[in-house]
Amino acid sequence: MSGCVCPWWLGYLIAGPWRKLWQDPGTILRPFLADGMTALEPGPGMGFFTLDMARLVGPTGRVVAVDVQPRMLDVLRRRAIKAALMDRIDIRLAQGAGMGIDDLDGRVDFVLAFAVVHELPDAGRFFAEARRAMRPGGRLLLSEPRMHVGEAAFAATLGLAERAGLVVEERPTIAMSRSAVLSAR
Repeated sequence: MSGCVCPWWLGYLIAGPWRKLWQDPGTILRPFLADGMTALEPGPGMGFFTLDMARLVGPTGRVVAVDVQPRMLDVLRRRAIKAALMDRIDIRLAQGAGMGIDDLDGRVDFVLAFAVVHELPDAGRFFAEARRAMRPGGRLLLSEPRMHVGEAAFAATLGLAERAGLVVEERPTIAMSRSAVLSAR
């Protein structure tokens, strides 16, 4: 894992509407989310997936978006307010080495780790923390960019997830990505 975080200004490109041409958030997320669910999104950036997640969990659901970059979170907050979804999104600035989600232990139905694990300094710690937050039967969609993460590195990442108590269910096809769906047993 690199520990090198995507610069905040690149978030404007990553969250651009043209990206939906090959990675449509609704299509990717719909199989995992339903009304009333609690979802966790580490590294949401400016919210490319977050707003769709909030729509899918409905007015009784919740999306917890945790990032290390205040500027990314500021833009996410503005976008959520503009979309009238802020009441469903809990935006948190990560402090220290963890995500600061101890209050979520055993409550999360779905975790979206999209193009973020390769940036973390300690992926094993991330998976352990995510697993603690997940309820039994909860699922985690791991997706890493092919241009940054080779097959061997992705296999090593899956090994860290399995050591944290997650089980690979399937390997879905997502454009330009290496992906896996993992479950908490």
